[in-house]
Amino acid sequence: MSWLILTVAGFFETGWAVGLKYTEGFSRLWPTVWTMVSMLISLWLLGIAMKSLPLGTAYAVWVGIGAVGTVVLGIVLFEEPTNFARLFSVGLIVAGIIGLKFATPS
Repeated sequence: MSWLILTVAGFFETGWAVGLKYTEGFSRLWPTVWTMVSMLISLWLLGIAMKSLPLGTAYAVWVGIGAVGTVVLGIVLFEEPTNFARLFSVGLIVAGIIGLKFATPS
């Protein structure tokens, strides 16, 4: 269950990272509110997952999911560039997340 909670926390991590773009420097009220709510949920779920997962693994996976999700949504929503180097690098992050999952006792 901790891995599922950690994954959801990573999705909220992505949500608040992308939300920062929509706040336009925290000058827009509702995007700012939703970004802050996503931040709180993300950290709360990370804390719950850390009750049974090692600190280093949980934090690295949380950040990794957030990074991958942010890159993907940046490409989809903001037409950020897609090239081999970016996609390969994201693939390395995904490989690291998978590696940590299998190297960590559940």
